[in-house]
Amino acid sequence: MRFLLRIIIVATLGITILVTWRLLWTPGGDMAPKAEEDFTLTLDTFLHVQQLRKKSLRAFCSRSGKATMLQTSREERAHLLSRVRVSTKLNFLYCQVPATGVEGWQQLLEELEEKENGTLPAPLPYPQQHTLQTELGRLNLSTIEAVIGSYTKVLFVRDPFQRLVAAYLQSMHRSSSFSNFVQEALDTGMQNAGTAWKPLVSLCLPCLIQYDYVLMFGFLRQELGHLLQRTRLKANTHLLELTDQHVLWTYSWLSKKLLGELSLQQKQQLAHFYRWDLSAFPFSHSLLSDHLSTPESL
Repeated sequence: MRFLLRIIIVATLGITILVTWRLLWTPGGDMAPKAEEDFTLTLDTFLHVQQLRKKSLRAFCSRSGKATMLQTSREERAHLLSRVRVSTKLNFLYCQVPATGVEGWQQLLEELEEKENGTLPAPLPYPQQHTLQTELGRLNLSTIEAVIGSYTKVLFVRDPFQRLVAAYLQSMHRSSSFSNFVQEALDTGMQNAGTAWKPLVSLCLPCLIQYDYVLMFGFLRQELGHLLQRTRLKANTHLLELTDQHVLWTYSWLSKKLLGELSLQQKQQLAHFYRWDLSAFPFSHSLLSDHLSTPESL
């Protein structure tokens, strides 16, 4: 019965996304989400929102006492920074976390890196290694410090419960139900948590790396457009057809449905597990917020 329910959920999600895709496709081949047509994010509004997000993040870091200094051991740095990527050709640093919209960003960087005129004219205090994207932790300490201090740093964030739902959909062949999947995730604990559902604060280290831009899943097309403009990348560089806006409301519906499968204890445990993300980022409407008691307690 549970297997049949899972098949129905996946089929419903797939059909809904397909229908939404067709409804949003406009003549001429330009993908234009209607929600974004109705709401135009101006540059001034974008910059104001960025200031608010970073202010909230700084306040969280001040309260939580999260690490703000790099580890001296090379092995510890490599482990700590394993999800942080850099493009030494384009002077970008970003955190690679699945299901946050970063996949489209990576493809865009790869296209830009292949262009002969893609290098930005911003000099660094060390020779640039015009190579493709690499892990920040693979660089030596002085280079890491220089990169953090001079590169444009981008963080992609998404509601933690929706990330958990996305991880469940990717691994449904291994879990009999969403409730079982959640329990397995909780049982692994923070240290052994999978990248797909581990809190962003633990993966991206926003108190150690002061990100210049915090981009929200669901608004990536317009926010990335302003980011590219601000970082002086070529205006004729096209944005990939991002799908975050297309599936956002579908995931919102599915998240509510799957939340109903969880016990009160599981909801409270999840809220505690994601307490740092819920406090650090603008997730006030997250389904887990109602079950959060002490946001930053250990």
